[in-house]
Amino acid sequence: MSAELDAGRQKLAWARAHMPVHAALGERLSKDRPLAGECIAVCSHIEAKTGVLLETLATAGASVVFTGSEPGSSQDDVVAALNEQDGITGYAERGISEERLAELHSQALVHAPTMILDDAAELTARMVNERPDLLSGVKGVCEQTTTGVQRIQAMLGDGALSFPAYAVNHTPMKHEFDNIHGTGESALTNLLLTTNLLLAGKQVVVAGYGDCGVGVAHKARALGAQVTITEIEPRAALRAHMNGFAVLPMLEAAAIGDFFITVTGNRDVIRREHIERMQDGAILANAGHFNVEINSADLADLAVARRQARPGIEAFELADGRQINLVCEGRLVNLAAPTAMGHPAEVMDQTFAMQLMAALHLFTNHSSLKPGVHPVPDDVDRQVAEIKLETLGIQTDQLTTEQQRFLDSWRASDLLDPD
Repeated sequence: MSAELDAGRQKLAWARAHMPVHAALGERLSKDRPLAGECIAVCSHIEAKTGVLLETLATAGASVVFTGSEPGSSQDDVVAALNEQDGITGYAERGISEERLAELHSQALVHAPTMILDDAAELTARMVNERPDLLSGVKGVCEQTTTGVQRIQAMLGDGALSFPAYAVNHTPMKHEFDNIHGTGESALTNLLLTTNLLLAGKQVVVAGYGDCGVGVAHKARALGAQVTITEIEPRAALRAHMNGFAVLPMLEAAAIGDFFITVTGNRDVIRREHIERMQDGAILANAGHFNVEINSADLADLAVARRQARPGIEAFELADGRQINLVCEGRLVNLAAPTAMGHPAEVMDQTFAMQLMAALHLFTNHSSLKPGVHPVPDDVDRQVAEIKLETLGIQTDQLTTEQQRFLDSWRASDLLDPD
């Protein structure tokens, strides 16, 4: 345990050193501790950057409970190092079953959180479904993923939502950096580490051209890959085309791909009819949330044999001798692969700062918000950007009085003559 604790402490220390926004927020929040008396539950991928968020919440006065949002992404050494800290209690383990994950979620909910900072609405859905007795004490939820916002909107549509939720994912400081640069870099970095193969010159098929798909596609092309996009949304497909990518239906793309990376948030994006057309040696990886984007049951059904090709990669041999390789069981390649460490610390500094700042705003204003999914106020997003720029030593211009008056005016005389 001592070695594990030391490893967890070391990871946390490295993350802290590269998360200056959290350092600045922690210094401010330690003075008045605005979350004193609140129980904040965090459901996420429990690794070092998440740990820094938990520490900052505790610095702000909250009693913090955490749990994992996915069976394969939590890091046991970080969990141990967090659990030794005052004000933080966690229930997370790496490489567990879905049943065990549900047990850990239930243990976290025993603490009766007054607010949830969620990933893919995992803990929120669990609470709504299994612990309705806790709902009256919940002030709100902050959700950081596209999938999670969709799930909470579905709860609202079903009449199951009794509290306000902030769509943190939709803020510019989250999706323009985390989704594009975080997912783009971490998915490819961990895929290449896991496979030890060259990306340059390869045919890479990216399923989905939302913000995450944009990041994966552009960074794969920057590494020399030939990139093809598959999409169901016509505007996203057109955007990919205008950005210079080939756009094909998956049934056609399946025949040419060397690497396949799914980033859609939906299920069965790669399934039997696609696998049947793939080349020998094709590599399938997922950078969406759930392990359902690649239909592993179809892959297993088509296989006559299967074996571990290397750590984190299972090879499925088809009847005609072709081998199809599945990376980390179709779970998140940037978090579940053997060497995975998640998004870069600088990116998660911003993402988790948005979660923290949104939580503070929701805590202050929850009584005036109706149940539903709400945008995070733009001034909250702007504050995080300003803090980030301060940590980078970057200064911006300011509007002059005349410029502000011009922007605020609508009469032609005002526009032409500022005096």
